[in-house]
Amino acid sequence: MFESAELGHKIDKDTYKVEEPKLRAALLEAQDQLRENGSFPVIVLISGVDGSGKGETINTLYEWMDPRYLSTRTFSAPTQEERERPSMWRFWRALPKKGRIGIAAGSWYSWPIAERIAGDLSRADFDQRMDELNRFEEMLVNEGALVLKFWIHLSKTAQRERLQSIEANPLTRWRVTKASWDRLKTYDKLQEVAGHLLRTTNTPWAPWIIVEGTDDRYRSLTVGKTILESLHKRLADKREQTSPVAPPFSPRIDRLDVLSALDMTQSLAKKVYETELATWQGRLSEMMRHPEFKKRALILAFEGSDAAGKGGAIRRVMSAMDARQYQIIPIAAPNEEERARPYLWRFWRHMPRLGRVTIFDRTWYGRVLVERVEGFCSQADWLRAYSEINDFEHDLWRAGGIVVKFWLQISDEEQLRRFEERAKVEHKRYKITEEDWRNREKAGAYHEAVCDMVDRTSTGTAPWTIVESNDKYFARVKVLRTICERLEKELKIDLAKEPRMVITRGATDEAGKDGQPAPAKQAPKTKAERAKELRAEKARAAKQAKELAASEAREKATAAKEAKAAKAAENGEKARPTA
Repeated sequence: MFESAELGHKIDKDTYKVEEPKLRAALLEAQDQLRENGSFPVIVLISGVDGSGKGETINTLYEWMDPRYLSTRTFSAPTQEERERPSMWRFWRALPKKGRIGIAAGSWYSWPIAERIAGDLSRADFDQRMDELNRFEEMLVNEGALVLKFWIHLSKTAQRERLQSIEANPLTRWRVTKASWDRLKTYDKLQEVAGHLLRTTNTPWAPWIIVEGTDDRYRSLTVGKTILESLHKRLADKREQTSPVAPPFSPRIDRLDVLSALDMTQSLAKKVYETELATWQGRLSEMMRHPEFKKRALILAFEGSDAAGKGGAIRRVMSAMDARQYQIIPIAAPNEEERARPYLWRFWRHMPRLGRVTIFDRTWYGRVLVERVEGFCSQADWLRAYSEINDFEHDLWRAGGIVVKFWLQISDEEQLRRFEERAKVEHKRYKITEEDWRNREKAGAYHEAVCDMVDRTSTGTAPWTIVESNDKYFARVKVLRTICERLEKELKIDLAKEPRMVITRGATDEAGKDGQPAPAKQAPKTKAERAKELRAEKARAAKQAKELAASEAREKATAAKEAKAAKAAENGEKARPTA
């Protein structure tokens, strides 16, 4: 794997003096073409052996290219905030816009390598991580990105000599630490792990380029020319980026599917609704304060037919939570900044940290719904989106996220009635648009898209819940009940110690869930008991408010620091990268 990078590659000064100016001019021209083209980003990963010149390489690229359209992020061990989100979260946010070049000093490979060398990651887990990274890079390439991965190599002897040389120079001595010498002791283990990594992640869409780092001039010219040639090739390729097309969907011969099989007559009487609503809201409020929830995050995804009552259901969920604990993300058509990045990017950046909730009003499923039906993306794009979404949701679950997804369904007749009602009521007219009326004409296409979506993305870690929403009372209670039941399962709450009411399936239905008799209603609590519970509730809320305020202060400080660094990078201000 590394034989060709231990041959002693070297470029003499005279050759370098001739080649460098030509390469610099060509890189600047290609960079300008990339900016004007604006159809794809370039992602450059700089990895390799300590002391191999990774930092010097990045510095050289800044000297040779226009720094205004370059951005560099250095990734070391994840911070506490980063540990509270999916492992890829910090890389998701750092992806460059189309027309720009983003350089990663250290990358999504660095931490798995360190964990594997330290023995904190088994071979099987390491291989699984590499497979996930392959799929992530494939998604980036399918989104149009040019991914260049450089591994800068040194032999063990060359690494020792280079560390000694850097340490001997007073101007560079700071770059050599005790950890640098410690890693020299694990060189053989690194080569074993790195060799396996390079083999398993050397893909056709994102191959590794191994560069010998002994000679600075050779290393710089090799990296620079590789970037230049890759840019020229990508800019000259006018073909539309595609991916393999998935097998055709199974035909629904008998017209039976997950939507047509619904019982849309289910309803709740108002008095039953009010009782059930209070019960499940109270239960949800308790679980939001449960000690186990501090170790998890909740992601609520709402999709549904127009006028199905998503907003009403979301408001009832909100009422059970502390306003400082959740955020609501309404999703409309992507803006210019969002279109300049992978389609999942605008959702990646809103993922909650542990102990928090994010509610999405419309979601990442727009790619396989409205974009599919309206033709806003190619067939290849929405077909590959199913697996990319499944990977994304699995990442959330593995990082402690609890993903609860709802599709709210109403009949065509009920939808028409609600549309006409909204058109008559002045303060509701804003809810109905010409687009809503046009969507009714494509009801058949949306029906098929929803069924395909549920079939292909309802997984064990992120299942779909289809809500019969002709009756708003029934729909709201079912949403709350589903969230509570999912939290109880994920948090492993002992249900025997926390008895709960079972939702009534209909106004006249005496049976509870799964056809079992509904439990007897508990006797109403006395005024003194309710007052005691209220005092305890206020005390818990005050404690929680204090904890949340402290957490928010830390989060704001971190966000401010990141924003300042991002602005500096955007303006072309160059921080001194580390090797």
